[in-house]
Amino acid sequence: MISVGALYIHVPFCRRKCLYCDFASMPTSADDARLRLYMEQLGHQLEESCNAGLLRECRTAYVGGGTPTLLGADLLGELIARVRRTCPQVRELTFEANPDSLSDEVLAAALGAGATRISIGVQSFCDEELEALGRLHTAEVARRRVRNAVRSGLSVSVDLMCAVPCQTDDSWQRTLDEAVGLGVGHVSVYPLTIEDGTEFGAQYGRHVPAWNDEDVQADRMEQAQRTLIASGFERYEVASYARLGMDCKHNQAYWTGVPYLGLGTGAAGMLLPGQCDAVRKVLTWFPNIDATAARVRYETQSREVEFLGAREAWAEDLMLGMRMSRGVDAQLVPANVLENLEQRGLVRREGGRMVPTHDGWLLGNELYGALWDLA
Repeated sequence: MISVGALYIHVPFCRRKCLYCDFASMPTSADDARLRLYMEQLGHQLEESCNAGLLRECRTAYVGGGTPTLLGADLLGELIARVRRTCPQVRELTFEANPDSLSDEVLAAALGAGATRISIGVQSFCDEELEALGRLHTAEVARRRVRNAVRSGLSVSVDLMCAVPCQTDDSWQRTLDEAVGLGVGHVSVYPLTIEDGTEFGAQYGRHVPAWNDEDVQADRMEQAQRTLIASGFERYEVASYARLGMDCKHNQAYWTGVPYLGLGTGAAGMLLPGQCDAVRKVLTWFPNIDATAARVRYETQSREVEFLGAREAWAEDLMLGMRMSRGVDAQLVPANVLENLEQRGLVRREGGRMVPTHDGWLLGNELYGALWDLA
């Protein structure tokens, strides 16, 4: 099989880097000539990928960033329409948005071009927290943009961030309640991570501020779980909650071993060996395949390629599968490993599957590490 199952397109532009951001993005303005030049190059790569047969059976596509909505109505609409033309089998097409650049014109252009889903980086509905994070939008702008997206008919997801400066249990509860009240179908919840190379990293170094303590993170994630489940959402992944039928098919492709193609400056991809010759026509720097590889991972920014053997691919499938509430087939896990994880309270058996427990969600690094050690 040459075709991949999913496509990720990276748009590396932002108006300004947030204080916590370590993503591959560059600050720029909406009228920067580099935006159109970049889109032209992406368009060429899409056409080449299509001609090589890589996108024939692609089912999901995701335009991420950066801030894709910074492209404006014309460029974003053109990009989404081009994805539609080159990926005829796509059923879910998501684009990321920041509230400050999600104008009515941008929303209408994306919808008209064929987008089906939008993921909005809200982070908080509290102005004090947004300012402390270096976000460009206000809580009121976020409410208005989310409300308009819901009314448009797109499937709407919002990203929310906990364990951030100025946040309290009460303010976090208000943010959760507002997201639910706006009628979104999907919520992703993340504790803030202070990364090297960011403004927060420079400010705090190795010192963990009280508002970002591990116990605070755990408490806020549990608070989110209680609120969202009580409001009709189901937790289907460690950080993701959805109403019935509103789960993100694209992200599930990552977690279930579906081959995916990444295009753009900071994209990543995962391929099967038989797909590598076709990808080499698109990514001219792509190296020759290791004959022993069962799976190939790559990052376009660093041009790093990782060849995984069969055992590593198996361990990775187990590790990623345990991010999801449905877990993995218990028969795929060595009995001694399964028993050990059960004794530690990280997993349980359910209908022939090994699924994460509540502690398994909270202590994910321990669970994933134990499974990756099988490699």
